Amino acid sequence: MLREAFGAIRDLGRVNQIAAVLIRYGFGDLVQRIGLARTLERAGRILHWQTAEGIAQMTLPTRLRRSMEDLGPTFVKLGQVLATRVDLFPPDWIAEFGRLQNGVPAVPWARVLPQLREDLGDEPHHVFPVIDQTPLAAASLAQAHRAQLPDGTEVVLKIRRPGIRQVIEADLRLMLLLADVIEAKLPDLRRYRPKQVVQQFMISLRRELDFAAECRNAERVAHNFAEHPEIVVPKVYWAWTGERLNVQDRVIGIEGNRLDEIDAAGLDRRELARRGAQAVLKMVLEDGLFHADPHPGNVFYLPGNRIAFIDFGMVGWLSRERRYQLAQLLHGLAIHDSESAVHVLIDWAEAEGDAVVDETRLLADIDAFVDQYRGIPLRQYRLSSMLSEAAAILREHGLVLPPDLVLMVKAFISLEGLGRQLDPDFDMATQMTPYLEQVLLQRHKPTAMARRGWRALGDAVSLLSRAPRDLRQLLRSARSGRLHLQVEITSLKAFGEQIDRASNRLTLGVVTAALIVGSSIVMHAGGEAGSKVQWLGIIGFVAAALGGFWILVSILRSRRK
Repeated sequence: MLREAFGAIRDLGRVNQIAAVLIRYGFGDLVQRIGLARTLERAGRILHWQTAEGIAQMTLPTRLRRSMEDLGPTFVKLGQVLATRVDLFPPDWIAEFGRLQNGVPAVPWARVLPQLREDLGDEPHHVFPVIDQTPLAAASLAQAHRAQLPDGTEVVLKIRRPGIRQVIEADLRLMLLLADVIEAKLPDLRRYRPKQVVQQFMISLRRELDFAAECRNAERVAHNFAEHPEIVVPKVYWAWTGERLNVQDRVIGIEGNRLDEIDAAGLDRRELARRGAQAVLKMVLEDGLFHADPHPGNVFYLPGNRIAFIDFGMVGWLSRERRYQLAQLLHGLAIHDSESAVHVLIDWAEAEGDAVVDETRLLADIDAFVDQYRGIPLRQYRLSSMLSEAAAILREHGLVLPPDLVLMVKAFISLEGLGRQLDPDFDMATQMTPYLEQVLLQRHKPTAMARRGWRALGDAVSLLSRAPRDLRQLLRSARSGRLHLQVEITSLKAFGEQIDRASNRLTLGVVTAALIVGSSIVMHAGGEAGSKVQWLGIIGFVAAALGGFWILVSILRSRRK
C-alpha cells in the first residue's frame, strides 16, 4: 500500500510536504518508523528541512497542532474533529485541537467568478443585481458574499473554493494510507484508532463539501421548528443552490459572543440561554437531527429574543433507540443509578466490537464517579466537566463512544459554554431533565410498547415459519455429507504459524551448513578433476551466504515484531 502511494505521481509532492512538516516539528522518529525516512532522505537534503523554532519548549499536543496548521485545510478540519473525541484524547490534547482555526485568506473574485458563472448558468449580475465582491467571511472550504435578489431580498452566497475538492481528496487518500501504516507499525498508537477516525472524518468532510446536502439538513431542521417562531433557520433558494453554491436568506443579527451588543439591544440574556438550550435539546433528544457545531459564529440573536442557527454543514443523527440509550445513561447518572449507566456503556462497547469489558471494575469506577455528585444541587452540575470525567473513565477501560454520539457531546459542550456566557447561572442539567423524562416515558407508552410487541411477534412468526425448511436443509446436508463443523482457535493458529516459520528457518540452516561442508570438500578436491569442479564450490559458498543472510534477516524481523 505504501508503494502504491509513492507510485502515484499526483500525491508525491504532497507526501514530501507532509514529511517535511512532521520533521520540522520534531516527529522525525515517526517519519522513520512508518518507513518514509529512506524514501525521502534525498528530498530532505534538497529541500533543507529544518526543525521549527522554539520546538524544545512545545508540548507534544502543541507540536501536533502546529503541524496540522501548517499542513492546511484538510488537516485543520481533522484536528477540529479530533477536538470532539473526548473519549480518545485527554483534556490537554482536546484543548490544543480546539485552538485550531480554519480561517484562511479569501479567494480573489476573479478566480471565483468562472465557477459561479458555471453554477448559475448565467452572468452573476443578471441573477443578483447586487453582489459584494468582498466576502463577508472566508473559511477553508468556502467563502460567503452578500447579494440581493431582484425584489431586494438580502441573501448570502456561500461559494465553495475552486479546486478545493481535488486538494482534499488527495489529502484524504494520504491520511487513510498513513492511518493504515500507523496501525501496522506503531502498536502503541492503535488505541487512538487512527483508521476508524480517518474513515469517519472522510464521510463527514465529503458531506460538508456538498452544499445541497447542507441545505436539505437546514430545511429539515426548519420543518421541525415550524411551530417555534422563536427559532429561525434561513430560507433556501433552490433555483440557484447546488453542490458548490448555497443561496440562503441573510441573517442580520447579533453574533453569539457580542455580549455588549446584546445588552445594548435590550435582549434578555437568560431567556436567550434558555431558548438556545431547549432548541438544541429538542434537536438531539426529540428530533434526532441536530446542529453539531453551535459555536458563537453559527448562532445569531434577533429582536424579540429570537435565535437564528446558520451553517448546517456539520449535523448529527440519532436513531430512536440511540436516543433512548442516551436518555437512560444521563438519567442514570442524574439519579445515581450506576448499574443502568454501566449497562448502556457495555452495550455500546459490544456494538463497536471492543474487547471484553471488566464489568465489575467499570461499575465500581462509575459508582465512584456518580457518588461525587451525590447531594449536589442539579443547578451546580457542570455538564462539560462531567462529560470530561466520564470520557476519562471510558479511555481507562478502552471504551469508545459510538460515532453518532461524538458530535452530540461536542454540541452539548458548545451549548453549555454559550449558555454560561449569556447567563453565569445557566443550568444545563435542569434544562435537560424534562427532555430525558419525556424520552423515557415515550419508550414505555402503551402505543410504543404495542408497536415493539407487534414487530417482535412478526419476527417470531417469520422465524417459526422458516424453521421447518431450514431444518430440512440442515438434515439433507448432514445425510449427504456436506455438513462440516469448523473450529478455529486463533492462538493455536498463530502458534502453528510460528512453528512453521521456525521449521523453515531450521531447514534452511541445515541446507546452508550442508552447502558449506560440501563446497569445502569440492574446493579441496585434488588432481585435474578437482580444479575443474572448483567453480561448483564457489557457487555453493555463494548460496550458503545468501541462505545465512536470509536466516539473519528473518530472525531480526521476528524479534522486532
